[in-house]
Amino acid sequence: MNEQTLYTPAKVWKWEKENGGTFASTNRPIAGATFDKELPIGTHPLQLYSMGTPNGQKVTIMLEELLAIGVSGAEYDAWLIRIHEGDQFGSGFTDVNPNSKIPALMDHTTDTPTRIFESGSILLYLAEKFDALLPTDHGPRTECINWLFWLMGSAPYLGGGFGHFYNYAPFKMEYPIDRFAMEAKRQMDVLDRHLEDNRYLAGDDYSIADIATWPWYGSLVLNAVYEASEFLDTASYKNLNRWTNEIAAREAVKRGRIVNRTRGPLDEQLHERHDARDFETKTQDKIGA
Repeated sequence: MNEQTLYTPAKVWKWEKENGGTFASTNRPIAGATFDKELPIGTHPLQLYSMGTPNGQKVTIMLEELLAIGVSGAEYDAWLIRIHEGDQFGSGFTDVNPNSKIPALMDHTTDTPTRIFESGSILLYLAEKFDALLPTDHGPRTECINWLFWLMGSAPYLGGGFGHFYNYAPFKMEYPIDRFAMEAKRQMDVLDRHLEDNRYLAGDDYSIADIATWPWYGSLVLNAVYEASEFLDTASYKNLNRWTNEIAAREAVKRGRIVNRTRGPLDEQLHERHDARDFETKTQDKIGA
């Protein structure tokens, strides 16, 4: 279909067919498990079940940053949840996240293992657990949480809005692409203006606000998602580009962004991570096809 057609909604909506396009198989109007499958458990205190999407990268970058500053308790196993194949609808995964979305984390250091779901909640949980990457002073801490919540509210417009209609929908539609392109550019302008006077989102110090935001907006600037950097003229946001490149150069970010990744060059994929040596011994056989 290459022409826009009029659509009159039914009086009562019914799910009669998948809506087409990439990720169609991941969407449905009901919650809960569709099959029984236990999740694997490795040897480390933290067990992550995820995929290397922007939301998944937030958590693996956070864990790698914690390990980089010497937080040994942040050692983790990262298990791949293939969302295109419906792994997120298994009973074990829905026990950890009833919303059936990656990432999901289990902390086995507590008397009863603690489940944490939603990427922003996981970042805040880890920052508080290890007293790291979250300012302690009232003002900077509040600013950090402001930007963390800004990201959690804004990214769905970028991913589910612009990214979906520009890159994944089964056919191009001018109205939603224009609407969400406008919003994506407004959001980049918000970041660009703020970063003109701030090195990082919460001020002078790198924090979970940056870790949450970079996989979405940094990846957009680097043309690593949606192949839309030219369309959105991301190069014109100079401060956002400076921030993007500075964070991209961090060794922990280089590691974290490839964990549970299944797309792109093979040397940028590490399907599962169970030990820091996995980054050094990564081979085509190890990471899979």
